[in-house]
Amino acid sequence: MATQRFDVTGMTCAACSARVEQAASAVPGVEKAVVNLLKNSMDVTYDGNPDTLVAIGSAVDKAGYGAFPRTGGSGPSATGPTTQTRPANAAAQEAKTVRMRLIVSFIFCIPLFYLDMGHMWGWPLPSCFLGAENSMTLGLTQLLLTIPIVFVNFKFFRNGFKGLAHRSPNMDTLVALGATASLVYSIAQLYHVGLALGAGDLHEAHMAAMDLYFEGAGMILTLITLGKYFEARSKGRTTDAISALVDLAPKTATLVLDDGSEQEIPIENVKPGDILAVRAGQGVPVDGVVVEGYGVVDESALTGESVPIDKQVGAAVTGATVNTAGYFKMRAVHVGNDTALARIIALVDDATSTKAPIERLADRISSVFVPAVIGIAVVVFVVWLAISGMDVSKAVVHGIAVLVISCPCALGLATPTAVMVGTGRGAAQGILIKSAEALENAHDIATVVLDKTGTITKGAPEVTDVMVADGIDEGDLLMLAYGLEKKSEHPLAGAICEYAAANDSDQLPIKDFRQVPGRGLVGTTEGAEALGGNAAMMADAGIVLGALSAHAEKLAQEGKTPLFFAWGGQLLGLIAVADQVKPTSATAVRELEAMGVRTIMLTGDNERTAGAIQRQVGVDAVVAGVLPDGKDAEIRKLAEAGKVAMVGDGVNDAPALARADVGIAIGAGTDVAIESADMVLVRNDLMDVAAAIQLSRATMRNIKQNLFWALFYNVICIPVAAGVLSPFGITLTPDIAAAAMSLSSIFVVTNALRLRAWQPKWTTVRG
Repeated sequence: MATQRFDVTGMTCAACSARVEQAASAVPGVEKAVVNLLKNSMDVTYDGNPDTLVAIGSAVDKAGYGAFPRTGGSGPSATGPTTQTRPANAAAQEAKTVRMRLIVSFIFCIPLFYLDMGHMWGWPLPSCFLGAENSMTLGLTQLLLTIPIVFVNFKFFRNGFKGLAHRSPNMDTLVALGATASLVYSIAQLYHVGLALGAGDLHEAHMAAMDLYFEGAGMILTLITLGKYFEARSKGRTTDAISALVDLAPKTATLVLDDGSEQEIPIENVKPGDILAVRAGQGVPVDGVVVEGYGVVDESALTGESVPIDKQVGAAVTGATVNTAGYFKMRAVHVGNDTALARIIALVDDATSTKAPIERLADRISSVFVPAVIGIAVVVFVVWLAISGMDVSKAVVHGIAVLVISCPCALGLATPTAVMVGTGRGAAQGILIKSAEALENAHDIATVVLDKTGTITKGAPEVTDVMVADGIDEGDLLMLAYGLEKKSEHPLAGAICEYAAANDSDQLPIKDFRQVPGRGLVGTTEGAEALGGNAAMMADAGIVLGALSAHAEKLAQEGKTPLFFAWGGQLLGLIAVADQVKPTSATAVRELEAMGVRTIMLTGDNERTAGAIQRQVGVDAVVAGVLPDGKDAEIRKLAEAGKVAMVGDGVNDAPALARADVGIAIGAGTDVAIESADMVLVRNDLMDVAAAIQLSRATMRNIKQNLFWALFYNVICIPVAAGVLSPFGITLTPDIAAAAMSLSSIFVVTNALRLRAWQPKWTTVRG
């Protein structure tokens, strides 16, 4: 199967997106089609046959819309913001186009409104518009003022009647029918005025002139356009997060040529293997490795880490980070769409192109909404004809009001706007959400399963304790340990060497080095045997541990690994090594507990080590000694009691991440873990697990508010527009209905934009 993104034209509401989806999904060879109304795009999973793409375009065209495959790649990621126009630019262009229509509409609508309503409110009017004898002049002037408004907003009529002809009516259909009914009725009444004047019946001419609705048609189109303008501006703000990420990328790079000279080139021209220079204050252009020099790099924009990090030869650097001090040369490794920033942008963009399960409810309602409204409007027209004694004017007013006030737009925007803002806000907080479904699933997580190594702990062993035997200097202990461990490739050896080097220790020269499986290291120095290993090795060599034996047992209970060192038959001391718990892990567990989420640590380590970690961080339960396939089985078992999130970073976590309802990968983890996960925590901080769940809850709360408003609005307003409250003196005219319809969409988008201010809330002090 292949994936292709289409640009879709002609969509205005949820009914449109539902119709486009249905048309594309019905094409043979198409597995799935997902339309994004906000971005006017469609992602299609199909059989890879080029003829299928042609058939999709034809099917969508027959449905009354346009669908055009994007070039430059076959999938969403390949055609994301890194290679396409910034999403905010598209929204700004849409707003600019609508603004021009709006200006023209207001220029003609204001005098139209003045002429129609001025006599009612005592406003001064030229004498040529006053009196029954001038009724035709007044009516023709209103018609001439209405024509430019209709002309600049003709897309409502074109799209609306095209949708009706294809049996896929949409919001434009409702607007077009309402405005057309006003125009047709008003033109008929204008003929009535002419006939009455010709017969000399000034009273009849005056009454017919008072029954013109040119102003209603003009106001409907103008106010709907005003709503579309504000909606377009608001939509642009929902893409701010992606645009901000795009802005992080430097536009140029400094290429170091073979002769040592430097040349500034566009970032698009950088190739893997190029040597690039980065000065203080400049952004790192692409992902790569430092090959010369030294820098202090601020990575906060991508990782949230506020402290700049020293970068020396061999250190990896990431594009879009900033070199705050120093000068270095780097070799480009990942460029273009392969950089970490490009992948982050693609993740955010793809997430906003997917649908949350709750959106299916809105899609089902939207698919029948517009036809139902048209049916209701017809019934209202007929009923009012019957109960008003064939008063066509009153029946037309109520029928048009029903058509215009109904708002499928609010229903269609309720979910995608909140998802887009929520995923964008998550990206700004270092939480990358791959799909709308993952964002929704996270809100009711019952259990969070945590891997130990690299998730709760730092993932790399460190020296935690150094204890010397009586009469021994710590420097002597470190010199011997450094010499022995330098020859070993064991991870614990690396931790000891790093500690010794940091303490400026020398290393004793070791000869005859060998490793004893299950025991430790053996060698000779200065003619005496040197040993480094566990208590069993010391016992085999007849080394007396003395008081250090009890200390070693205590350290082991704390989850640390004590290693003894002896020389010439005498114990020098012990060095304890452990994979330390991250500073925020315990706080994160407390936050999850405060949120009502159960925590379980799943690890392949032994029970004693796992128990020590449990005591430090406070997880509710521990499952130790679990193999990778066992982790998958544990997730299956836990899922029977509620939704489960799995947090991990290693290759062995990948099956469990894929199995969980929500898989969360620590950003510093392996590529396999990140690919298997539904969310990625860029900052490598467990506090972001709690933040991700909080964000999900906030987004779902926002979506439910939007859906409630969209449904409540229509349930209340349609009966009012139909005239249910007319006996109590409450009647909605078509222009008021148009204003209310526009406000409903603006309300939904504005409510979603509140998520831009979202911040995680902690019950404890972080750290």
